[in-house]
Amino acid sequence: MKPRDIALAVGVAALWGVNFVVIRVGLDHFPPLMFNALRFTFAAFPAVLFVGRPRVPWRWVLAVALALGVAKFSLLFAGMAAGMPAGLSSLVLQSQAIFTVVLAVALLRERPGRRRVIGLALAAVGVAVVAAGLGNDLPGGAFALVIAAAAAWGLSNVATRKAGATDMLRFMVWVSALAAPWLIALSLLVDGPTANLDALRTVTPSAIFAVLFVAGAATLAGFAAWGHLITRHGASTIAPFAMLVPLFGIASAALLLDEPIRPTDVLGGLLVIGGVLAGLVSVPSPRAPAAAGHLDQQGSLRP
Repeated sequence: MKPRDIALAVGVAALWGVNFVVIRVGLDHFPPLMFNALRFTFAAFPAVLFVGRPRVPWRWVLAVALALGVAKFSLLFAGMAAGMPAGLSSLVLQSQAIFTVVLAVALLRERPGRRRVIGLALAAVGVAVVAAGLGNDLPGGAFALVIAAAAAWGLSNVATRKAGATDMLRFMVWVSALAAPWLIALSLLVDGPTANLDALRTVTPSAIFAVLFVAGAATLAGFAAWGHLITRHGASTIAPFAMLVPLFGIASAALLLDEPIRPTDVLGGLLVIGGVLAGLVSVPSPRAPAAAGHLDQQGSLRP
């Protein structure tokens, strides 16, 4: 890889890591479901008017919209709103790799190699270490919501694998367009019109920045750059750079939000990152090399 492409890959990881801090800023003003609805609404419009129709069956676009846009991010935002720190959330979400492989085995009949299984078992131990270190100031329910978000992300990875999308930017614009109406309806039902109107009436510049950042920078610009790198160098080369996301997430949260870093967070984080990396560098099965590579790509995408 050229230094320019390496810098771009690291830059995307940094963008996605800092994104967790920006999510925290947005959740300080908006109810979780409303913030999620705004994210996908602005990620879809006006881009959906210019990218053309998706080149995959609509059922898979809808499946990813429901699993990723509605389930994963709603659970993540709810968990962070309930007290899960931004930096720790960026780390715990990496457990999506475990759910991705388990669901791929169950639903797609894929057969991961021994090294990948061992690596994901190590990552699971890392998540358990992080959970064991939770104090009274970190509610177990909030942690469970982020774990559930990781499981939903794993399901969306499998759906994306089935979709076989080649233009990830176009695909994500349409995923956002299909997710937005569901999220708006859920926000009105759960958060309530009064809470939504109050948030809009008292909107601050920092809240507006948070919406535009997570929709434009983290979603559209991040995916465009990531897809460009994967096209040039392949998923197996680019996917490991995603392991830098929790490092940037934890560091930026500590620096900008004064979030503490516990010894169990460090130990658990090393286990999670090391375990997932062990799975990424494993030799693909000769029976399904393309599928394994695609899951590496999809299992390492942005928050």
